[in-house]
Amino acid sequence: MAGRGTVKAHGGFNANNDAEVLFKAMKGLGTDEDAILQLLIARSNAQRQEIKAAFKTLHGNDLVDNLKSELGGKFESLIVALMTPPIMYDVTCLRDAIKGAGTDEKGLIEILASRLPNEVNEIKSLYKREHNDDLEKDVTGDTGGNFSRMLVVLLQVRKDLIQSDAQALLAAGEQKYGTDEGQFITILGNRSNAHLRRVFEEYRKLSGYEIEESIQRETSGTLQEVLLAVVKCARSVPGYFAESLYNAMKGAGTDDQKLIRIMVSRSEVDMMDIRAEFRKRFATSLHKTIQGDTSGDYRKALLLLCGGDDA
Repeated sequence: MAGRGTVKAHGGFNANNDAEVLFKAMKGLGTDEDAILQLLIARSNAQRQEIKAAFKTLHGNDLVDNLKSELGGKFESLIVALMTPPIMYDVTCLRDAIKGAGTDEKGLIEILASRLPNEVNEIKSLYKREHNDDLEKDVTGDTGGNFSRMLVVLLQVRKDLIQSDAQALLAAGEQKYGTDEGQFITILGNRSNAHLRRVFEEYRKLSGYEIEESIQRETSGTLQEVLLAVVKCARSVPGYFAESLYNAMKGAGTDDQKLIRIMVSRSEVDMMDIRAEFRKRFATSLHKTIQGDTSGDYRKALLLLCGGDDA
């Protein structure tokens, strides 16, 4: 997956020079938003952290605080997200999803269903350090029932049991009066993506159904949402994010929180693959969809993160 992002480390990088460019862009009357977005999106996250340190050394100010005071709205949210280290960004998004007004179930599902086991472990450790709280406890305190159980299982270390889980899933759902949700949670939450793909194949042979069809028949609400997200990520993480981006922009209104979260968090990981999946599934490009759905510097920054049009 390495190297499948649209944002790469800048070759002739000099943190002090970049810090000066940003200082000038914010100095005096008015702000040069274009200079800010062009520079920051052409640097990797690790390089942005070096620029932040250089800015502090040269000017005695926190770069992110300065950016916040100069920018506004969705563009500000996007730039602040770009300035946050990746694991810290996930921690911030999870904390906001739990502690904000109401619970953002979709945000919790998106992050916990799509991150790799080692990333989940880093998220849990950093969450504890930053907030002196246990992420699992916060999740269970803010959610309920089988949805909560599934999220907690996703926060555990995933196991690879090389045996057929397909029969257990079939017995827990299609072959049972009522549904044993616990079995779905245990298997879908505890297995690696590669293992799950083989289970789904076996399940289809045994039952004649795709696993998604059974989940839709046998479960409902937020539990159904998180189980389907795990299945989609097992099949294809870029496919899952392509669909999430499409849903964030289709119809009236845009889910800007989701749009920013995905465009920022996947820009150095697999944005190229997400773009390809988007083109394949929706007969239009991600670039064109963003162009038609956003405006101003916010649009300009998102299109740079997108990195090209697959028309």
